[in-house]
Amino acid sequence: MGNESINWDKLGFDYIKTDKRYLAHWHDGEWDKGTLTEDNQLHISEGSTALHYGQQCFEGLKAYRAKDGSINLFRPDQNAARMQRSCSRLLMPHVPTEQFIEACKQVVRANERFIPPYGTGGALYLRPFVIGVGDNIGVRTAPEFIFSVFCIPVGPYFKGGMKPHNFVISSYDRAAPQGTGAAKVGGNYAASMMPGSEARKYGFADAIYLDPLTHSKIEEVGSANFFGITHDDQFITPKSPSVLPGITRLSLIELAESRLGLKVIEGDVFIDKLDQFKEAGACGTAAVISPIGGISYKDKMHVFHSETEVGPVTQRLYQELTGIQFGEIEGPAGWIVKV
Repeated sequence: MGNESINWDKLGFDYIKTDKRYLAHWHDGEWDKGTLTEDNQLHISEGSTALHYGQQCFEGLKAYRAKDGSINLFRPDQNAARMQRSCSRLLMPHVPTEQFIEACKQVVRANERFIPPYGTGGALYLRPFVIGVGDNIGVRTAPEFIFSVFCIPVGPYFKGGMKPHNFVISSYDRAAPQGTGAAKVGGNYAASMMPGSEARKYGFADAIYLDPLTHSKIEEVGSANFFGITHDDQFITPKSPSVLPGITRLSLIELAESRLGLKVIEGDVFIDKLDQFKEAGACGTAAVISPIGGISYKDKMHVFHSETEVGPVTQRLYQELTGIQFGEIEGPAGWIVKV
């Protein structure tokens, strides 16, 4: 499929087979140097630990066509570091940061024709992953591993501009108190499918998960991180061992402090103290920021700024971050890696 057949305005978040993907194998204690391939099918052992025991992790990041025509990767070193932490948690070998970033660059270059043009709001989404493979049946770490990176062009998350969504507090847990919540592993997402589906069935955008130990504090919004802006301009985001440390979350923390002059607190967000917030949002790679209009808890809807309008602080954070990603605003040192 040539890019002349891609309607950039109609892009969603759907799988599209692009030209090349990166593939590396780990055996005998090390990664090979990896290669680009046109084949989008993996051929793995029926005994692979990824299939039976969930020994796998993944990342998500984007390449952006910048205002000046160059290509920006946004903080790929942070994705590499997080993937290494996920690998440690699941007894998988680390992919070195250098190899991770180089793989991303190779994939972006090989699929450059799929990068949405500057001004469309779209980007090239990269999906690096590590899976345990090889002949095995016992519950133990795999004899071999695959590291791969593929990409798809994605459109802006909100067609026609950012708008608030309503969410509902779930009675389910996304992860255990000392479990794998902080690692980006498939099992966390498998666990969230049913609660998310139930939330959407009742007209909500997604489910919000409370802390698994006491069910009194907000932890995650679907598969994104929560933040709130208090009436006295503090930026508060949950701190918990079962929350995934998002790269967007990390970046918003830094920008809120350095560019918007907000006081940043990583701490508890009690479900019965929502009225301290004038604005709230969910942040992640896909949407950047999803403004939260309201949260339904025990059949009561708590509305923040508005169910239809985006709050001014949320709007400014969004403009600052996307401005840096698309090369319209100078970012902090090291945030943008040119391809």
